Amino acid sequence: MALFRRFFYRKPPDRLLEISERVYVFECCFSTDVFDEHEYKAYMGNIVGQLQDFFPDASFMVFNFREGDKRSQIFDILSEYDMTVLDYPRQYENCPLLPLEMVHHFLRSSESWLSLEGQQNVLLMHCERGGWPVLAFMLAGLLLYRKQYNGEQKTLEMVYKQAPKELLQLLSPLNPQPSQLRYLQYISRRNLGSDWPPSDTPLILDCLILRVLPLFEGGKGCRPVVRVYGQDPSAKTNRSTRQLFSSLDIEKPIRHYSEVNAIFHHLWVESV
Repeated sequence: MALFRRFFYRKPPDRLLEISERVYVFECCFSTDVFDEHEYKAYMGNIVGQLQDFFPDASFMVFNFREGDKRSQIFDILSEYDMTVLDYPRQYENCPLLPLEMVHHFLRSSESWLSLEGQQNVLLMHCERGGWPVLAFMLAGLLLYRKQYNGEQKTLEMVYKQAPKELLQLLSPLNPQPSQLRYLQYISRRNLGSDWPPSDTPLILDCLILRVLPLFEGGKGCRPVVRVYGQDPSAKTNRSTRQLFSSLDIEKPIRHYSEVNAIFHHLWVESV
């Protein structure tokens, strides 16, 4: 069967990366190059022409992860070709993740689009500059949701390997994968009797464990400050976030941590 698939395999259009059947990513997402308006329009027009030749009877939906609330450039360009473009934010509170309600909408919309009976719909993924980490996360979630891959870490690593390793380091000063893996576990376990998406649940945070200690003050250590952001539990209708806790509010000096203290460093939060 594998030999049969290889024999009939068709190379995808140029400047598109095939992630799974009828799911593609624009290769510009893997680059930090910046196009001017005319170059970008020509770039997209060339890809659309190839897609229409490659899938003459297909319809196309594009998910774009953008910066800010302004309508995206790709929306204006691809709408001229009767392509549906849905814009999502490329981050949430400066973190390359999205709220579970938004993730749920993306997964359901993608599954519905790709599963329409009698149609060969195509899903295209695009992100604006800086959006690759959240695009990689959403792609991994889609593969797990559709049961095309197993294992959250293996799936996420497979997606990240499609781009140069340096790209993630350039776009995200902190490694987003631990948090992304936790969210992917929610997706993988959605059929185990729990609500999906999970309902809001109170979280008790006792301490944070630092396995690698940042060294400042000439390598002497650091004085970490813990801030916790979330939705105000007393404001049921307001979904915006605010600062819920700061260790600076505790009336005692911020503790100094150094490498000689311990292998693992426990930051006791004490109350959230």
